[in-house]
Amino acid sequence: MISRPLFLLLTTLITLQDSVSLATQTESDRSNVDPPNIVFIMSDELAYFELSHMGNPYIRTPNIDRMAAEGIRFTQALAAAPVCAPLRGALMTGKHMGHASVRANGGGTPLRADEVTIASMLKQKNFATGGFGKWGAGGRDSTGVPEKHGFDVFFGYYDQVHAHSFFPPYLIRNSEEVKLEGNIGGRQGKTYSHYAIMDEALEFIKTNQQKPFFCYLPITPPHGMYDIPADDPAWKLYENDAWIKDPKISQDTKNYAAMVSMVDHNLQQVLDLLKELELEQNTIVFFTGDNGGQDRFRSQQHPRGFFGPNVNPVNNVEFRGGKGNLYEGGLRIPFIVRWPGKITTGQTSDLLFNHDDILPALAELTGTQAPKDVDGLSILPELIGQQQAGREQEQHRFLYWEFGSQTAVRMKNWKAIQSKKNRPWELYDLEQDLSEAHDVAQQHPEIINQMKEFAQQSHEPVMEGTYTTKVRHERDRQAKFGTSKRLPPSKKAGKMNRIKHPNLIAPENIKILKFSSENRPNDKMASYAFDGKSNTIWHTQFSNELKSHPHELILDLGKPMSIVGFRYLARQDGGWNGTFANTEFSISDTPDSFPSSQLNATFKKTNLVQSADLKTPVLGRFIKIKILSEVNQGPWASAAELGVIAQ
Repeated sequence: MISRPLFLLLTTLITLQDSVSLATQTESDRSNVDPPNIVFIMSDELAYFELSHMGNPYIRTPNIDRMAAEGIRFTQALAAAPVCAPLRGALMTGKHMGHASVRANGGGTPLRADEVTIASMLKQKNFATGGFGKWGAGGRDSTGVPEKHGFDVFFGYYDQVHAHSFFPPYLIRNSEEVKLEGNIGGRQGKTYSHYAIMDEALEFIKTNQQKPFFCYLPITPPHGMYDIPADDPAWKLYENDAWIKDPKISQDTKNYAAMVSMVDHNLQQVLDLLKELELEQNTIVFFTGDNGGQDRFRSQQHPRGFFGPNVNPVNNVEFRGGKGNLYEGGLRIPFIVRWPGKITTGQTSDLLFNHDDILPALAELTGTQAPKDVDGLSILPELIGQQQAGREQEQHRFLYWEFGSQTAVRMKNWKAIQSKKNRPWELYDLEQDLSEAHDVAQQHPEIINQMKEFAQQSHEPVMEGTYTTKVRHERDRQAKFGTSKRLPPSKKAGKMNRIKHPNLIAPENIKILKFSSENRPNDKMASYAFDGKSNTIWHTQFSNELKSHPHELILDLGKPMSIVGFRYLARQDGGWNGTFANTEFSISDTPDSFPSSQLNATFKKTNLVQSADLKTPVLGRFIKIKILSEVNQGPWASAAELGVIAQ
């Protein structure tokens, strides 16, 4: 019989041996250890304060909350970019925006053929690799398709525009179309695409349970058109909530909350399956949002959006900005990691990191060689503990972002931003000023100079991947409407609105003399704002180079006319990017000189026709429309149709 002191000694020695086993392993030793399975779930645009454990008063996320209690939650996890496509490219390659091949968001910009991704790296360790959801790093027939970058299978959407609809006629598996029964595009159909995507992801885990696997789940909800089946289990969480029954609150608002709770349920489906297959102890699960949130469903009562995605519900401290810019509202994301027995439960970490750091962390975790040109630093010591990792957690001296004309640098609690080229740099002390309200650049020239110098060193000219043809890619982008042509959805998918007025100047009589930008690669021309077709869209440039406000159109009516007002019809496809907010109208006898604004209008987030009428008629031949802001505070402008009303 072992004495109690000896028993305690032996127990301590065994515990110590276990705790330092990773620490004492050489890199060679680690390469021979069976690596864990990896599940990485990324919900599209799920914002930092849209989770119930953060105090959100409307949205219910019991399973995400439970995961946070069972793992580690990060408070300073940041997106690599403030929009969908670039951050996905950065996540996959470990490169920041100054070195990445995918920096634009609008046109299916592809990874280069020679780039290493998380998936291709893990293939070195014989991982099964599957992706399910929204790719965003290269459309079909490009060098960036996932099956050319290490994925055994990728099922879902290759392009983010395709992903706007949950009832497209098809999804894509390894570049081939998979028909979805009963779908024609738009907002109605028989097969809810997200269910199909989740089914394939769960089946992938089942099929590959006997070998290490990487299951990448960049799922679309709650982004896109706000559609969810009426019988989804998520609705049960809200059946007794008074606000859900309030007819004054839009159905899209209610759907959004249910979609977040659907994602919450999806997470639990994955965790339950891992438990059922006895894989819990050998699977690390990541759950995160992709970029900062949008202030959706704004009103006078809710100026930062109905759900306050960028407002702390506990103390009302706001993150400035939101999706599309480099302030904290565009970058701060929820980030939770769970690994039973390896990650200590109930932790909260303020480690500063972003998507670039995930690839090197997974390389270290699996004993795999990461590429030498990555910008990220492994966060493994923070995840599993420095003792188990065998080293201290390395810290970034600087973090770097660029997007369109914006540049930002982070140095610990200091944040430097140049919102547009040739504008002065701003500097914020986030420890004292989390809302980035007080620019202190003039008080700290030495700090701003350090950060500006790092920004200059960090930018390299972009080298994008290429396409052999864009025919299938453009077909995918139109598939949310159910067609590769610019045709309206079936009547079953919802009727489009039109501008109607007895004194509406016929579109064919209006000539566009000048426009600030149009998105030619994606067939969203300025002329489509005056073609009389609600299914076509003018959208300012967002591929190759982002164009920001103000946006302008100059029109020629052909002859002087007595103008009494204007009409605006926002895009009819269920999206809101570019929807006009503050807009000025000027009328002149010459195309080169306009008076100051004769009419100011602030348009709202609605797909109905909106009016802007003059108090008295104004005679003129030429019109300037100047868009100063967008309903979601984004940099774009878009219109299904614009109309001019004359006497």
